[in-house]
Amino acid sequence: MTIQFWDEVIPGQRSLPETVTVQQARTTPRELIRSRVRQEVERHNQSLPEVFCGLVQPEESEQILNGFRMRVKRPLDWVVQFERACSSFERNGFLVLVDGHQVTELDERIDLRAESEIQFVKLVPLVGG
Repeated sequence: MTIQFWDEVIPGQRSLPETVTVQQARTTPRELIRSRVRQEVERHNQSLPEVFCGLVQPEESEQILNGFRMRVKRPLDWVVQFERACSSFERNGFLVLVDGHQVTELDERIDLRAESEIQFVKLVPLVGG
């Protein structure tokens, strides 16, 4: 099943929609994150661009406007990125909304439909407070 998702950064910046393939309609946020991270790392590793456009920041990179600039062009390990993403989710580094409803647990059961929309809302710390 292919589902549409996009990233948002508060306040109001929204990425172009992308798609993620999931194995089953009944899934969990953990599986959504796993599928997304695996696919974006595989895409990155095919061409090794200078900028990684993904859910979470890889080690040895710096955050820039539209992604993370890699200090050294190198392949990424999707498992490491997946673990970083799960950790970030648990620390409220980003929220996951499925069809407009926030999911709060990595293993919460969710039922997806072909027209389901998933938002990954990245929370940016306030400067100075």
